[in-house]
Amino acid sequence: MSLPLSVSARIPTQRVDPEVARRGANYRPNFWGDRFLIHTPHDLVTYARKEQQLEELKDELRKELKATARKSSQLLNFIDSIQRLGLAYQFEREIKEALEEMYQTYNLDDNNDDLTNASLRFRLLRQEGYHIPPDVFNNFEDNSGNFKESLTGDLPGLLALYEATHLMEHGEDIQEEALAFSTAHLQSMATDSTHPLAAQVTRALARPIRKCLTRVEARHYISVYQEDDSHNKTLLKLAKLDFHLLQSLHRKELSETTRWWKGLDFAKKMPFARNRLVESYFWILGVYFEPQYSLARRIVVKVIALISIIDDIYDVYDTFEELKLFTEAIERWDASSVDQLPDYMKPCYQALLDVYEEMEEEMAKEGNLYNALVSCGYSMLTTTSFVGMGDIATKEAASSIICRLMDDIVSHEFEQKRGHVASAVECYMKQHGVCQQEAYDELNKQIVNAWKDINKECVKPTQVSMPLLTRVLNFTRVMDILYKDERSVHTSGKLMKDLITSILIDPVPM
Repeated sequence: MSLPLSVSARIPTQRVDPEVARRGANYRPNFWGDRFLIHTPHDLVTYARKEQQLEELKDELRKELKATARKSSQLLNFIDSIQRLGLAYQFEREIKEALEEMYQTYNLDDNNDDLTNASLRFRLLRQEGYHIPPDVFNNFEDNSGNFKESLTGDLPGLLALYEATHLMEHGEDIQEEALAFSTAHLQSMATDSTHPLAAQVTRALARPIRKCLTRVEARHYISVYQEDDSHNKTLLKLAKLDFHLLQSLHRKELSETTRWWKGLDFAKKMPFARNRLVESYFWILGVYFEPQYSLARRIVVKVIALISIIDDIYDVYDTFEELKLFTEAIERWDASSVDQLPDYMKPCYQALLDVYEEMEEEMAKEGNLYNALVSCGYSMLTTTSFVGMGDIATKEAASSIICRLMDDIVSHEFEQKRGHVASAVECYMKQHGVCQQEAYDELNKQIVNAWKDINKECVKPTQVSMPLLTRVLNFTRVMDILYKDERSVHTSGKLMKDLITSILIDPVPM
């Protein structure tokens, strides 16, 4: 793949002083080793039997969905369980048709005395892209315009209301009030460890459904759902089988990518850089986990792994003169430019060229060609994630804002200690003459507003297809879950290890 050259003259070879002082980030060593290098797949007979069983379970559940079509409350809970168990991709058409009919017959007076149903219906329809007015929640306010105190005893209702508020858009004051009301009462209830729903409340406060990754929510909700005495046994069986098959597929993909990564031998050639391939794969798994996006995952995980190396080249190790050489080589996008780079830079530059050439070859096989420009940042990753999705290929500005600000907030002190460039935190503190905490508070407000932007962009009619908008949404979810408390992708901290273990290692008990 070639791009227009921005520099026409050949860059002269320059010597790099081996004695120059270089910074270091003291990254933790790779935790996983060769854990994912070898994958033993199912034999064909076993796999075929499981696939047949899965289809039989799906057929049975389709009939059940159809049978509950006219039973509003049952249908709402059925669809919610399917989605939270990570099975929505298996029933896309059925869910779409059910929610379309529900929207067409929607009435603000429906279930106006049931907070759980009203909140659940609101959330499911908004998740599907329907602009449902928040006026339905007026039914739960008293004459003074405050939420009724009687609602504080309805914990399932408060949980449903809390989850619904995370679909709010700009200017929806009643949603803001509902969030404050539900959060305050849920936080007080979460401290009561004897309450049967205490664990669910704590989980919701930390990871609302709107901001949680599909696989992470599915792994968690399977264990919650099976403890519910009223659970649908067929649905639970399908959820476990589906998780098992997907986990096997994902481990196969990670095994193949690990072999590619080990072949590059960056651990020896660039020991100053992070080795975060497994974490990068988990990141991309959060963007799309479905089987049909296997090619897209293989493409993007290689790109993000190389971006991690390039990020360390720029932020940690190189001198200004070396970075000029590397930047000019990127702008040339020509294999001959590798000769002008310091020896330790060459493997990374060549690998970058090779990945994009591979990407173009894969797209050519499918009859699709993309002009994929090379740049570091979340916008570039979001755009690259569209490659390999077939013929579906937004304005990902809000997602990029959330990425940048959450990254800066959580990594601010660490970055400043190692002499990193100024972050949004530093800039805001100096521009407005405020302390660090005040800067954090303001940037967090901007993150909240960016989420509202995303919610608005996902309301029908959309300028681009929902599958693409979903990638932007999922990238944002990845940032929220991984950067909320620690810079997990880069540090491979406990949160990241636990998530990877639960999704890619630990089996779901069948």
